[in-house]
Amino acid sequence: MSLYYVQKLLYQLNRDPHARARFDENFEGLLDDFDLTEEEKAALRAPDIGLLYVMGVNGQILMHYAALRGFEWDRYIQAMRDGLKLHGPVRAGLYLTTDGRGAV
Repeated sequence: MSLYYVQKLLYQLNRDPHARARFDENFEGLLDDFDLTEEEKAALRAPDIGLLYVMGVNGQILMHYAALRGFEWDRYIQAMRDGLKLHGPVRAGLYLTTDGRGAV
């Protein structure tokens, strides 16, 4: 897993107008600029906010991507909860917990 690159991509989408333009114009090309696994690319394409959360994407970064993809706050929170049910505990990163439930 390349959690660093997923988070870097999402950070760039939030901060860099050029990255945002590429998101709108050539999303696949933008994904190819980052060293991502197929699972990560699929989660970003879907968008599967719950899976991205379970992969360990920081919630502060993820919430901006969720908003970009049309998720309102309540739907974003529910997507993370659903991710834990569908994909299991958080795998890495800040929200990794020893109880296997995640931080939501």
